Amino acid sequence: MNCWDLLGIEPTSDRQRIEQAYQQQLKFASSDEAVSLEQAFREATGAAAPTAPDIDAKTTSHAPETQPEQESEQSQELDAYSAQVAREVVIQIKALLNDSIRAENVNVWKAILCEPPADQPALRADIARRLESQLRPMAKNGVFPASVTAFLGDWFEWPSLREATSKNEKKPQPDERNYPEPEMMSGEQDEQPPQSVNFWPAVIGWIIGLVILTSLFGGMGGG
Repeated sequence: MNCWDLLGIEPTSDRQRIEQAYQQQLKFASSDEAVSLEQAFREATGAAAPTAPDIDAKTTSHAPETQPEQESEQSQELDAYSAQVAREVVIQIKALLNDSIRAENVNVWKAILCEPPADQPALRADIARRLESQLRPMAKNGVFPASVTAFLGDWFEWPSLREATSKNEKKPQPDERNYPEPEMMSGEQDEQPPQSVNFWPAVIGWIIGLVILTSLFGGMGGG
């Protein structure tokens, strides 16, 4: 294969045409083929080949255009996925609020909110934003047990819930065992059996009376 075959043109003395052919073939050439093309150019023109544009440089020059697009697409996919996860968690929490018994169990809340990938900081912040207007007032008004309120305050970083929990913990709790309800006391009194009346004084009184009467009647009979 001669130099013209490598350059892909008919033999010519037109240097500009030869150079154009050389540059065109060089665009798709490997490193070994580039060396052969350079030699073919020298044979065709009798001069050194012009500085060939670096193939790697070309690839690098195009990289800033394609790479951001790829990163942008990946970012959009991640955002869409994260948003979907956040929506699903919000739906589960709203369903939990309709079940008063399960809503009092802090472990159920942890199972929903701490499940990966919902535990990631970005997702946690988004879920907190979606639920704050509903959960925060309920927690502050005492709808949830202290354990649930404390968990929500720590997990979503709501300082007001932490303060409310700490205040409730500092309040002295009355001892129900020492202070029974009045209704319970009255009920217990009603259930107690009536106390038996002490009749012994009356019996003794009757005996004394009989003795006196007997002595009186005995005296009258003897007289």
